[in-house]
Amino acid sequence: MGRVMADDAFEPIVAAHHAEIRRYLLRMTAKATDADDLSQETFVRAFRAYRALPPGSNVRAWLFAIATNLCRNHFRAQKRRRRALAAVAVEIPLAGGNGPEGQALLGEARARVEGIIVRLPRKQRVAFVMRKLHELDYEVIGESLACSAESARAHVFHALRKIRRGLDEAVAVKTEFEP
Repeated sequence: MGRVMADDAFEPIVAAHHAEIRRYLLRMTAKATDADDLSQETFVRAFRAYRALPPGSNVRAWLFAIATNLCRNHFRAQKRRRRALAAVAVEIPLAGGNGPEGQALLGEARARVEGIIVRLPRKQRVAFVMRKLHELDYEVIGESLACSAESARAHVFHALRKIRRGLDEAVAVKTEFEP
């Protein structure tokens, strides 16, 4: 049973959820341009599929699932690009590079946490961001990741443990070098 949609029936959905979906994608990709592109694509795909969405469906969870799938595809494409660039770099040595000044700027606590989150395995990162930053239920997270609510809970638990461990290691290294 399809849904009949007027031209402006989708606008309230965009207004209600766009900012949250964009923040989610920004946390997942760590790049504003990627988050903008992916959030726009999320709503384009949602608009195209909205008529087929059963009445009474959880639109928010549905949008997060679309965004998660697009993010997954984005990271796969990025991985392919990195492999291609690495193959080219072997053949053509690149000149220059970032010096220690650029690396020193990464000492901020926020950058440390974001760096740890970005390095988490994909399912742990997605589950952590959805639960701790967007306060989604484990059932919704499980649906988005195609796993059970218990598995989603475990992904969040393991992500938190790795984040804490990473922060503890950073503090230990910092105190080693202090007089």
